[in-house]
Formats: sequence, C-alpha cells, structure tokens
Amino acid sequence: MSTYVYGITAASHPSLPEGMGGVGDPPRPVRILKAGELAAVVSDAPEGLRPKRKDLLAHQNVLSETGAGGCVLPMRFGSVAPDDDAVGGVLTERAAHYTERLRALDGKVEYNVKGSHVEEAVLHRVMAENPDIRAQAEANRRSGGGSYDDKIRLGEMVAAAVQAREAGDAAEVVRALEPAAAAVSAGPESTGWLVNASFLVDRGSAEEFLAAVEQARKDLPHLELRVNGPLPPYSFVEPGPAEPAGTAAGADAGAE
Repeated sequence: MSTYVYGITAASHPSLPEGMGGVGDPPRPVRILKAGELAAVVSDAPEGLRPKRKDLLAHQNVLSETGAGGCVLPMRFGSVAPDDDAVGGVLTERAAHYTERLRALDGKVEYNVKGSHVEEAVLHRVMAENPDIRAQAEANRRSGGGSYDDKIRLGEMVAAAVQAREAGDAAEVVRALEPAAAAVSAGPESTGWLVNASFLVDRGSAEEFLAAVEQARKDLPHLELRVNGPLPPYSFVEPGPAEPAGTAAGADAGAE
C-alpha cells in the first residue's frame, strides 16, 4: 500500500485528534510514522488521487491541525511514497536536514503575493513616461485616428512599453515587502501575473507584513496585488520522502 505524506515534524510533536481523516473517499485515517527524532504525518494513499477541492481541503486541514501543535514541514498535495518503510528510510537518511529545517521554520508562515498590471493605470503611466508613444498617439489623433498601420504601430509601442515595465515592477514589489519577511522564494511564472513570490514571515510579524502590502498598494497604484496566507511554508521546504502523484497543487491551491 502506497503512503500519502502530509508533512514532517518532530517525533515529540503532540498527538493529532483521534480519528482525523485525510484525503480519499472515504477519508483515509491519518497516522504518525516515527523514525528517530522525526515523524511523518501520513495516511494510506487512495488510488487515482487528483487535486479535487475536497481532497485539497483535507490535505490543508491535516497540516493546519498539525501546525497548531508545533512546527511542521508541509509536503505539497499529491506526495506519495511507495510504502511506510520508504518514508522512514528518508527520514533517517536526511534527519540532519529536516531537523535544521524544523528549527529554521519554527514559528513562521508563508504569504504568497501575486501581482498584475491594472490596465488603464499602467497605460497612463507608460504614456506619461514615453515621449515617442505620446508623439505617435498625438499624430494619430490629428489625422482622425491614424491609418491602420499607424494604429498597429502605436499598439506595438504601448505593448512593448508595458512588457518592459513588468520585470521592474515585479522587482519593486519584492523590494517593498522583503524587509518585512525572513526570506523570499520566487514562484513559477504564470500567465497573467508579473510577480509571483512567497514570503516567509514570523507569525508575530504578520500584521507588519500585511501593512507593508497595503503600503505597496498605495505606492504602486498601477498594480493589483493579491495576497494568500497565512499558509504552511511550502516554498521553503525541499522535496521530502515522496514524489507528487499526478498533478500537484500549488502553494496556495488549497486555500482558494
């Protein structure tokens, strides 16, 4: 029977609520698998597991319950090992690494920040900053809107200017929020977002971090910033004793 892994914690971690269910239909009973000073929060792995909302929430709930009792290194949804022995073997083999990670992440949570351009606001900004675009727009206006080629040229100039801003705006968001975080991890690029970054934040400093986000929104009104958290620190944990089975959920998928 394959073993589904939710997270890694210390063997001294308080017990989970009796009868807790995890992923699967019916929910598979969650149990603790100990190896030396470490433990893995696991259950039997259901066959054909896919990232359905019910199972995403079950995965997140197990991590939330575990995290309430102490630090846990979260595995992403869909992490499955061949069996219990394989999990215990990796815990033993990488004990020093996981122990260090538990110390480093104790008392910390993750906030994921995604940003995109507010179309009208960024168009005003690139027009104000680029005299060539203003000149082309004015020439088109004077000629009754411009020829087809003139309109295409203006559109290409605007698109290039907006694209050129993306990297700079992404870096500006990170610079604005980094001082309020213990660490930053760049997320995968995705369509529609010019910045996708995760920030490791002390639980006690969460209000300070969120205040920094609000200040960034005021300072960068041409950007729309979306914050998801607090989350388990997925982005600051290296792959554990299991590989994702099928399509794994992203760091913030379980909370949407």
